[in-house]
Amino acid sequence: MDSSHSAAPETPHSRPAPEVLQSRAEIEKIAALLDVDKGRLGFLGELPLQDVRRFREQTVAALFDRVPEMLDRIAAATKLVPAGVAAAISQKALGPRLAAAVAGRLDPARAADIIEKLPVAFTAESCAHLDPRRIPGIVDRLDENLVVRIAVVLAERGDHLTMGRFVGHLRDAALSRILPHVPDETVLRTGYAIDRPEQLSRIIELMGRERLESVIASAADGLWPEALAVAGMVTGEQRGRIASLAAAQPPERLDSLVAVAAEQGLWESLLPLVALLPAGELRAVAVLPSLRDAEVLAGVVRAVVATGLWAEFLPLVELLPDASRQVVADAAGALAEPELDALAREVDKQDLWDVVLPLVELMSDEAKTRIFALPAFQDAAG
Repeated sequence: MDSSHSAAPETPHSRPAPEVLQSRAEIEKIAALLDVDKGRLGFLGELPLQDVRRFREQTVAALFDRVPEMLDRIAAATKLVPAGVAAAISQKALGPRLAAAVAGRLDPARAADIIEKLPVAFTAESCAHLDPRRIPGIVDRLDENLVVRIAVVLAERGDHLTMGRFVGHLRDAALSRILPHVPDETVLRTGYAIDRPEQLSRIIELMGRERLESVIASAADGLWPEALAVAGMVTGEQRGRIASLAAAQPPERLDSLVAVAAEQGLWESLLPLVALLPAGELRAVAVLPSLRDAEVLAGVVRAVVATGLWAEFLPLVELLPDASRQVVADAAGALAEPELDALAREVDKQDLWDVVLPLVELMSDEAKTRIFALPAFQDAAG
C-alpha cells in the first residue's frame, strides 16, 4: 500500500522512553533533599522530565553551595588534626547531618580518610545528607569492604533514595558483593531511584538471570511502577528479558500489573513492553481478567490515542477474547475524525491492516463509513 502521503507521527521506536515514572523518582529525590512530603511537590509532575531533573540539580546547588562560613571553618580545622580525631569530633559534636555537610567541603581524599574512622551506622546515616556531587570522588577512595558494609546498612534502613545516588558509582567488584545482601524489593526501588540510569544495564548483567527473575517477581507486591521504570531505562535484550520475566508471573500477579497500569495511567510504559513479547507470552496477557473489563479497555484505547502506540497495542488486540475485542472496536469507532485518521496513517505506516480490518468489521455501520471515508484510508486503498 502506498504510504507516501502519510503524515503519521514518528514511530514508537523513535520516541523517547516514557518519562512519567522517572519524573516521579526525581520528585521523590527533591522531596528528600528538601525534607518535605512528596505530595507537596506533585505539581512538578506536569513538567517535562528534563526540567524536573534540572530543578533537582538546582536544588542541590542551592542547598550545598550557599553554606554558612562556619562549615568552611570547621572543614579547615579538620585538616589540622588526625583523621581519627576529626572522626570523633564528627560523631560526638556534629552529628550525621552536619558531619555530611562538612565532608562535602573537604578534599575527597581527606573526607574518605575520616569516613574510614567512623562507625558504619553513623556513616550510612550521614550519606543521606552528603552533597551528591561529592559522591564519586569519595567513593573511589574508600576501601571496598567499607563500601560493602555501608551499602548493606543502607539496605537494612530501607534508604533506597540514598542507595540510588551511590550505586551508579560503585565498581563491579563491590556491587557483586553487595547484591546478595540486598532484598529484592530494595534492589528494585534502588534501580527506580538511580541517579545514573546509564549504569543500570551493567548492574542488571551483574545480577544474573535468576536474581533478575526474583527481583521482577517481587514487583507484584506493590512495586510494578518501579519495575516499569527500570524497564524503561534499559534497552534491547535487557528490556525484552524484563518483559518476558513479567509475563511469566502467575496470572493473578500479572493481572495486578494491568490493574496498576489502568489505575495510574501507565499504559505508555507498559505497552512497549507488551509489544516485545513473543506470541505465546502475548496470549498469556490477552486472556487476563482485567482485560475483559470494558472500563479498563476503554482507558487503554484513550491512552493509545494520546500516545500513538497503535503498533504496540494492535497485536495484543488480535489475541483478546471476542467480547474484549468488541469493546476495543466500539471505543475506536467512536474516536473523532482526526484521531481515526492518525490511527489509519499509523496502521498504514506499520503495515498493520491485517490486524485492523477484522477490528473494523466489528464496528457499527456508521463507524465503518467514517473510517472508509478517511483520507488516510483512501490513500492506503489507492
